[in-house]
Amino acid sequence: MAGTQVKILVPGNHLMAGLLGQRDELLRLIEGAFEGARIAVRGNEISIDGDGAERVAALFEELIILLESGQGLDAVQVHRTIDMMHDDVRPSEVLTSELLRSSRGRAVRPKTSGQKQYADAIASNIVTFGIGPAGTGKSYLAVALAVQALQARQVNRIILTRPAVEAGERLGFLPGDLMAKVDPYLRPLYDALHDLLEPEGAQRLIDRGAVEVAPLAFMRGRTLNNSFIILDEAQNTSPEQMKMFLTRIGFGSKAVVTGDITQIDVAGGRSGLIGLERVLTGVPDLAFVQLKQRDVVRHRIVADIVAAYDRQRPAEDPHES
Repeated sequence: MAGTQVKILVPGNHLMAGLLGQRDELLRLIEGAFEGARIAVRGNEISIDGDGAERVAALFEELIILLESGQGLDAVQVHRTIDMMHDDVRPSEVLTSELLRSSRGRAVRPKTSGQKQYADAIASNIVTFGIGPAGTGKSYLAVALAVQALQARQVNRIILTRPAVEAGERLGFLPGDLMAKVDPYLRPLYDALHDLLEPEGAQRLIDRGAVEVAPLAFMRGRTLNNSFIILDEAQNTSPEQMKMFLTRIGFGSKAVVTGDITQIDVAGGRSGLIGLERVLTGVPDLAFVQLKQRDVVRHRIVADIVAAYDRQRPAEDPHES
């Protein structure tokens, strides 16, 4: 609202330096995002007036909470907090929510409001679908929550699976048995597991059967009780494979299904994810979470690439990839 003035008193010079950034880089970023507001800094006091002054003040208060919790701020982090403020989401509630501590002592937290919604959905449902573009943390967060559930003895084992659709006839040209042939397609799940647990710890869990990594074909005919099951790259399942997987879920189990409907490689584009939300709407203890471009947490160029493809897609076949 024009004419409104709000003042924020920052408690401490060390917080002030982190809040404004080197050579006021973060301050300029905030000014650029709220062009109707005027921001003045005098000592430890920040004055904001003009359009959006109250929202900018709330943003500064949220950033102070993050700094006081021990988190550092950079341009990427501030961009994300601004996005959350525009969505009327409190960044401090998202970014201070700890899911797990990795073997290196690093806290695993949601980095966007979409990721927080995804993590909350997994916690409160039996089956959760995480749908979104590359780089949104769909698989990584699911594996982190699976490890957390195993460590808390909520489940007895973790099962990580994905279709090996990309292989097709080329599997026959690869050396080794079936597991050796499909191992390259399961590698992203291994990578997430090894990042969260030291490689030796992950291997011990695999050796004693507490973690199973297998192609989707290995799920047929099984009933999976007391397990945390993750189906990755689910856009490359057929409708029959998807039904087969969802009917494997047994007592005491939780399942997470991740996929990106813009990257369908299954023959004929006949994906088990397409239209599934319409089919399963109304099923209790089941949730769909749609992650967006703004939830991409890889290098910023990844979000820009996703946006470029999104702009192009309406002019093309949506399943062409």
